[in-house]
Amino acid sequence: MEPADFYSGIVVDAYAKLKSTSFDAGPYLEFVRRHGEPGLEIGCGDGEPLLELCAAGLEVDGVDSSGDMVERCRENALRRGIGVRVFQQRMEELELERRYASVYFAGPTFNLLADDETALRALVAIREHLTADGSALIPLWVPDPTSADELGVARTTEDGPGVELRYTPLAESYDSGERTRVTTTRYERVTAEGVEVADREWVIHWHTPETFQRLCSEAGLQVTRIVDDETGETAGGWSTSFTATVRRS
Repeated sequence: MEPADFYSGIVVDAYAKLKSTSFDAGPYLEFVRRHGEPGLEIGCGDGEPLLELCAAGLEVDGVDSSGDMVERCRENALRRGIGVRVFQQRMEELELERRYASVYFAGPTFNLLADDETALRALVAIREHLTADGSALIPLWVPDPTSADELGVARTTEDGPGVELRYTPLAESYDSGERTRVTTTRYERVTAEGVEVADREWVIHWHTPETFQRLCSEAGLQVTRIVDDETGETAGGWSTSFTATVRRS
């Protein structure tokens, strides 16, 4: 399933309520200040951390493949009195009107691209949207399989009086050769009137430092830094969470 289709309907509400972490805007503020404006946040979702950068006075646009997420981002910006330009486009099909000195993903959104071919197209699109001396920041993640004792167990939260949201991972396939994890998930909104259900397949396609650098080379990009998030050292084959900085070759 395409990310644009995954993040729709009640999934958008559940994402906002059930996400396990919040983004620290600090690293992205620093990145844009170092590499210059305008900036572009790819996969901006409902506006975190994009709106924090805009509130700090930086000129940063946002783009997301989900129309529902883009609408939620605009609503959040309006509620906070923050001006922001947000576009609905898939990252592998970017066609924005200007070029950016700083392009970044807040978190490993790049892993939502389901295969290497799509990932390559996205890297080419990023290259085309960078200024001549611009840089892009791309966090990446190698997921573990979901443990068996988590499958079938719901996470829940309230969504207003008498309304409960549920997220349940139901089943999973994990293919190390294809570097792909597919989790069958169920989202539910429970009210006195009944239960609204949305079943989704959550696809994570991961990269190693070696495979990612090879894709960048094919896309006409040069990896200037690739750092393990845990150690701060240059990422290697053992790295499961790392961040690459790239620019035009």
